Amino acid sequence: MTSLRFVLAGVSLATASACSEPPTGMADPPLRATHHASFGAFSLPVWQVAFSPNGRLLAAAGADGSITLWRWPERRVLRTFTQAGGATGLAFAPDGARLATSGYDRAVRIWNVESGALERTLEGHAGTAWTVAWSPDGQRLASAGEDRTVRIWNAQDGRALHAIDAHDLNVWSVRFTPDGKRLASGSFDKLAKVWIVESAGLAMTLRGHDEAVVEVAASPDGRIFATAGDDRKARLWHAADGRLLHALEGGQDHLYAVTFTPDSAYVVTGGREKGAVGTLMKQLGVRWGEKRDPTVRIWRVSDGVLVQALADARDDVHSVAVSPDGRWLAATGQDGTVTTWSLRPKAN
Repeated sequence: MTSLRFVLAGVSLATASACSEPPTGMADPPLRATHHASFGAFSLPVWQVAFSPNGRLLAAAGADGSITLWRWPERRVLRTFTQAGGATGLAFAPDGARLATSGYDRAVRIWNVESGALERTLEGHAGTAWTVAWSPDGQRLASAGEDRTVRIWNAQDGRALHAIDAHDLNVWSVRFTPDGKRLASGSFDKLAKVWIVESAGLAMTLRGHDEAVVEVAASPDGRIFATAGDDRKARLWHAADGRLLHALEGGQDHLYAVTFTPDSAYVVTGGREKGAVGTLMKQLGVRWGEKRDPTVRIWRVSDGVLVQALADARDDVHSVAVSPDGRWLAATGQDGTVTTWSLRPKAN
């Protein structure tokens, strides 16, 4: 079995057995995560979590269609939105005033964060819209999904700028580079691609994953792309030429999420808790005890060394996010809750 995301997409994946936990290689890592809180009660899995640009809001998008905004770190619910048919992704505009969401109903929506009003609906995808991202200047939105296209929109008037026949299978993730000139996409076809935003031309293809590329990320300093795959690996690539820098492999069957810390020094991954049999049992409503395996991992970018493996999230993790000030880590996933950690330099 594979994740509920792929089941809902109507796709069948091959499974792989879990590998052993690698050594950290660091006796005294400079960054340390400490479990802070677990909260929220979504009725279905949560596909994505994100901090607002000022770090004062935390948002989560659930497959049940509910999109919740909390005041952070107070964890007080500010408001909720509803994406008809279920939400798959979300992203804050760079100024924090708007929130974009994607969903099973094929639409991308733009919401006013302060009032909660729906400002605009962007339609054009021929299947589930799995992902949405804002350009750094707030002028464009990118989305992608089941119809295998990557679409770039004018965020001010909703006008479609480009519809790129990007991949051969579902496109799970899109992310802009910090300068806004390029856009990375990851697909079920095992490829990540980088596109030139202005022309919609292909800049490079990142090859190496043996299964679906479920999420992509660009480092804040613009030097590295990260990809997380269904082949149990995350990979770090040189952004200038696509050269593979590191393959990060930990004790999980599938990796669904990847993001960088604001200083670009660390990358965080999230994924499946157990092997194929364990996942099947959970999808049938059966859990063997309360054992929690690490589903979130923190890696050092410079050499690919594992810094810390976190087992506080109760189930498979589909999304990870780090606050803009680098002080907080959040993860969401299969159990419909949000788990957070404080991030601090480890005392000598």
